[in-house]
Amino acid sequence: MRQHIFLPATALIAVLASSGCTDTTAPPGFEPGPLGAVTLEPGEAIRIRMLLSATVAPTLAAVSIAGAEFAVEDMGLILGREVELGDPVDTSCSPAGGRAGALGIVGDPQVAGVIGTNCSAAAVAASPAISDAGLVMISPSNTSPRLTSNLAGGASPDYRPGYFRVSSNDLHQARALSDFVYNQLELRSVATLHDGDPYTSALVEAFADAFGALGGGVPVQAEIEKGETDMTDVLAQFAAADPDAIFFPLFVTEGSALAAQARAYGGLEGTTLISAAALLVSAFLETPQSEGMYFAGPEADFRANVSELTGRSGEQVLAAYEAESGGFPGSPYWAHAYDATAMLLAAIESVAVEEGEMLHIDRAALRAALHATAIDGIVGRVACDRFGDCGTGRMNIYHHTDRNITDVSRLPVVFVYNP
Repeated sequence: MRQHIFLPATALIAVLASSGCTDTTAPPGFEPGPLGAVTLEPGEAIRIRMLLSATVAPTLAAVSIAGAEFAVEDMGLILGREVELGDPVDTSCSPAGGRAGALGIVGDPQVAGVIGTNCSAAAVAASPAISDAGLVMISPSNTSPRLTSNLAGGASPDYRPGYFRVSSNDLHQARALSDFVYNQLELRSVATLHDGDPYTSALVEAFADAFGALGGGVPVQAEIEKGETDMTDVLAQFAAADPDAIFFPLFVTEGSALAAQARAYGGLEGTTLISAAALLVSAFLETPQSEGMYFAGPEADFRANVSELTGRSGEQVLAAYEAESGGFPGSPYWAHAYDATAMLLAAIESVAVEEGEMLHIDRAALRAALHATAIDGIVGRVACDRFGDCGTGRMNIYHHTDRNITDVSRLPVVFVYNP
C-alpha cells in the first residue's frame, strides 16, 4: 500500500496558525447560505481531509485510508476538479487528539468535508469543532449511540449537526448480541468490562439494557484504564460472580491481555468470551487467545455488493486492494470508508455552483444533501436519518475457532441481525 505520513493533531494547528489562512469571501454573484461556503479558484482541487487514529487503532486507520483513496480514484474528477485528501491527521483515538485534529482541520477554510473519526472517543470531542465551523464529518467506524440518537427519535447527548456515519449505531449491536446470547447460547449471566471511553462504555451499557429486557443479568460491570494490561483484579471480580460469559468490547492492547489471562484464571477457564468490532481485526484473530471467542460486528463480506456511485463492486475494490498490498484488509471497515468518501464527493458534486471558473460549495446545502442520501453502497443500502445515522444496522455474530483464519470476511457467521 501507499506510504502515509500522519500529521499529529497539535502540529497541524501550529502549521495552519502560521500559514495566514483566512476565510474565503465569495464574490457578489453567489449568495452563500447561513453556514457560509467554500469558494475554489480556477483549477483548485476539492479538499477533503481524514481524521483517523494511527497509534491506538492502526488497522482501522490503514483500511480507512485505503477505502477513501480507492473511492477518490473511482469517483474521478468532480466537476472537472481533482480531489485532494492530504495527509491523515492522527487523533490517537482520544478526546484530546480528536479536538486538536478537528481544530487544525477547520483552520483551513478551503476544506469541504472530513472523513473520520475512527474512534468514538475522538469523535465526541471533534464533532463540536467540526459542527461549529459549518463542516461535515462522515465516520467509517464510530459506533457509539452517544454520537447520534437513541434510534427512537431522540438526539443523544453528543450529537452535533454535520456529523454522519456509515457505520451502524451500537444499539443495533447490543440488541443483536443480547438476542444471540440469551436465545441461542441460552446464557443468563454475563459480566462486562469497558475502558471508560464513549465506545466501550456505551456499548456495555446498551448490552446490559437489552440483555436485561430479555431476562438476563449482568452481575459485574467492571472498568479498567486505557493501556491497562494486568487484569488480575478484574478477573478476581469475575470469578467471584461466576458468570456464564464475559463481554469485553476493548481494543487490541487491553482486549488481548484480558482474553489471554482469562483463559488461565482459576474458575474462568470454561467461561464464554465475547467481544466486538474493535477486536475483530486480523492482528487479534491470529493470536491463540482469540480462538473460541464470539464477536459481534458489522457484516464483512461485501464482494457481491456494487456502489451505484462508482459502479464498482466489492470484489473489484478488494482486487485493487490486494494488488497494492498483497493481502486482504485487516478490518471490514474499508468498505464503510469507501462509501463515506463516495457519498461525500457525490453530495459535493450535487450542491456545488459553478460561476465562471470559480466553484462554490455551500456548507448548509452540503449537510442537507447528505441527510437526503439514500444509495446502494459497497456495505449495502446507505440512507441517512436526521441524526446522521446512515448505516444498514445489520450485524453478524462470528465464532472464531481457527486462528489461521484472519480474514474477517471468511469467519463463520453463527447469527445474523437485520433490523
